[in-house]
Amino acid sequence: MMFLAFVAAIAALALLADRLGIASIPDWASRLRFGLAAALVFFGVDHFLSVGRYVPMIEGFVPFAEQVVLVTGACEIAGAIGLLVPATRRLAGIMLAIYFICVFPANIANALNGLAVDGLPSSGWYYWVRLAFQPLYVWLALVAGGIVMQRQKPEVRLS
Repeated sequence: MMFLAFVAAIAALALLADRLGIASIPDWASRLRFGLAAALVFFGVDHFLSVGRYVPMIEGFVPFAEQVVLVTGACEIAGAIGLLVPATRRLAGIMLAIYFICVFPANIANALNGLAVDGLPSSGWYYWVRLAFQPLYVWLALVAGGIVMQRQKPEVRLS
């Protein structure tokens, strides 16, 4: 849920920058792209700085938990960069949507098993509520990647 708050805050700042004429960010897909990219970089870097915080979220049957945390952090950072590069934006959006789907089973396991993770609420409800946001993250990745909700430019016919 912190992730979504981060995305929303950066998207709101992008809207403000557009309204104040500081930067031209005229559409919501672009604002969400900046928000999602910023959140992915922030939390991706956190995967490297706080590996131990993420290890308990990985199921016991998954080998090399610390390396998995590092790889997922790298995926988040790479996805963020990919969203910001027009030539890779669509691919990044698709890959991030797949990434968010792939981490969903871990989120289900966390809700079922309960966790005590530094920096996250210790209440079990948090992990159940968090599940509801996963489809939203998939949608955000697809919007930010320009896969869904693209404005269609009106067709101009010369006759």
